[in-house]
Amino acid sequence: MLFRSMLVFRSPKGWTCPKEVDGAPTEGTFRAHQLPVAVDAAHPEHLEVLERWLRSYRPEELFDAAGAPVPALRAVAPQGERRMGANPHANGGKLLRELKRPDFRAYGIDVPSPGSVEAQDMLVLGGYVRDVMKLNLESRNFRIFAPDETASNRLHPVFEVTGRRFLGERYENEDPDEHLDPDGRVMDSMLSEHMCEGWLEGYLLTGRHGFFNSYEAFIRIVDSMFAQHAKWLKTCNELPWRQDIASLNYILSSNVWQQDHNGFTHQDPGFLDHVANKKADVVRIYLPPDANCLLSVFDHCIKSRNYVNVIVASKHPRPQWLTMEQAVKHCTQGIGIWDWASNDQGEEPDVVMACCGDTPTLETLAAVTILRKELPELKIRVVNVVDLMKLQPHTEHPHGLTDMEYDMLFTQDRPIIFAYHGYPTLIHELTYRRHNKHLHVRGYKEEGTITTPFDMRVLNDIDRFDLVIDTVRRLPKLGNRGAYLVQKMNDKLVEHRQYIKDHGVDLPEIREWKWNNGKGIE
Repeated sequence: MLFRSMLVFRSPKGWTCPKEVDGAPTEGTFRAHQLPVAVDAAHPEHLEVLERWLRSYRPEELFDAAGAPVPALRAVAPQGERRMGANPHANGGKLLRELKRPDFRAYGIDVPSPGSVEAQDMLVLGGYVRDVMKLNLESRNFRIFAPDETASNRLHPVFEVTGRRFLGERYENEDPDEHLDPDGRVMDSMLSEHMCEGWLEGYLLTGRHGFFNSYEAFIRIVDSMFAQHAKWLKTCNELPWRQDIASLNYILSSNVWQQDHNGFTHQDPGFLDHVANKKADVVRIYLPPDANCLLSVFDHCIKSRNYVNVIVASKHPRPQWLTMEQAVKHCTQGIGIWDWASNDQGEEPDVVMACCGDTPTLETLAAVTILRKELPELKIRVVNVVDLMKLQPHTEHPHGLTDMEYDMLFTQDRPIIFAYHGYPTLIHELTYRRHNKHLHVRGYKEEGTITTPFDMRVLNDIDRFDLVIDTVRRLPKLGNRGAYLVQKMNDKLVEHRQYIKDHGVDLPEIREWKWNNGKGIE
């Protein structure tokens, strides 16, 4: 058995400081944790207290006449790599080895036409993660961290090559747990987001690679820990002697839009808002709409350095939109027009339908099919966003679009109906400087319960029927035709509510919907 020694040093709170100030005990009390001696115009007598305290350290024995530490004191300081900042184990970039990765393209889904097949994005990613793990078993520099959610988030293929790290007692013939391994590379089943975050940060800082997968709602538990790491990265990027380390990567699945049996407690996309507030040269946020995009984004993130990357992905069966070749191009650009879903080629669009996230993309495309069928003369442009920070001006974020690039996608004056994964206010914050002020964002508005997947979208007005209504209301030129379509959509919403009340599942046309039966719009 391996034993490690630990030294525990106990000292009084605030050791040392004045024993008392103004008759109040200071050393060893809560006052020592604050400013123990206020030296200002209102307390001139405290100057003597401060001087007495500082002289207790006998500075004349520690510093020479020029104020430099005496030779004996300098000799105590470590030299070379023994210095804290120069120690390779504290400056982990010195020890960092390239992560071995297979070609992510080999794991892609075959998509003959947009929406023609379904797949579980996270399960597809699981095959790629499994083989990354396999390729790096010998080098022992890659781990996965999760409270209890590796299997739940559909990354269980990794258990084909490694297990959960477990050093405790096992019970023969009675052990209900699975994949327990004293040398396992998955740090799982502890149900402590704080511990996982700390493990991962330490792992990265000492020159290894890994990622944290979590339910989206509960990553909020480590908000402050993420913030400190982001601040640390920002500072380190300004120090030439700090070597690059692997990025801090989060995969957030089991997301807000499908929590069928968990409900309101598991519905919170607010981590994205928290991340977006941090220094632009450090943070990156990605919302891939399908499995091929997820593979491309993850591969990019896992090989990156000195970033915090946040990926939000779906674990439930979803339509697949892009071929692998299309996905690589789309994710490399981070934003783009989906020409196969648009019909404004050669003309100015009447409306821009924008989407960011797997569920908003699905509902936007479903809304487009309704609009194209009911109002075939309407010119619609569909814009999908993978890299959220593309929406910011290029002066604010290195990934941001210039005004010219933004206007080419979204126009300067046409209505934008934007379906977004998280809280709508974030989109407004990212785009408030843009020329086009006709932006209408639908997203999560803190409405949720244990209900059907589509009803969650209805509760937050991000469903296809409400998106159609929003579009029509912002196109007054449609006149009477628009009024009848709004009525039709309101009727569908009533039908939906009655159906889930009676049957407990979504309408067949919702559950079985495909992009024109997988053929696209002719």
